[in-house]
Amino acid sequence: MAASNHFIPVEITYKNMRFLMGQNPSHAFFDRFIEELKKNGVTTLVRVCEATYNSAMLEREGIQVLDWLFDDGAAPPSQIVEQWLHLVKMNFHENPESCIAVHCGTGLGRAPVLVAIALMEKGMKCEKAVQFIRQKRRGAFNSKQLLYLENYQPKKCVRFRNSCFFP
Repeated sequence: MAASNHFIPVEITYKNMRFLMGQNPSHAFFDRFIEELKKNGVTTLVRVCEATYNSAMLEREGIQVLDWLFDDGAAPPSQIVEQWLHLVKMNFHENPESCIAVHCGTGLGRAPVLVAIALMEKGMKCEKAVQFIRQKRRGAFNSKQLLYLENYQPKKCVRFRNSCFFP
């Protein structure tokens, strides 16, 4: 049972973007979680669920932790989408070899939605982004999140250098 509650990352790579996406790591596997992040060159971790671990150990390893909590099963609020797009744009522009990790409680909803948004901003159609993620993370997205993605209008912030204003 414990083996199912550790961070099993899924790598999503598209064009110059690379993400590790997964579930909330358990305390029993936290050292392995850190090793996996370091092995993949993660410089930033976005946590979109309740904090169940202290981020100080990650920060000591040079991994910035951003807490952007939003409701389980929901689509992200516009402020979190703006922050996410800014992070993606700046991170991959400044360090194209880097990797952003993102996790939610189960790795099936909130984290995949953010990654899908990044893929769509980079030019991938919604259906293709959903399929692309589901090939690696079966069961990703609920109907509310799928509807959100179908209605999402890319801002093209990630594709073009100065096309968006971020506060």
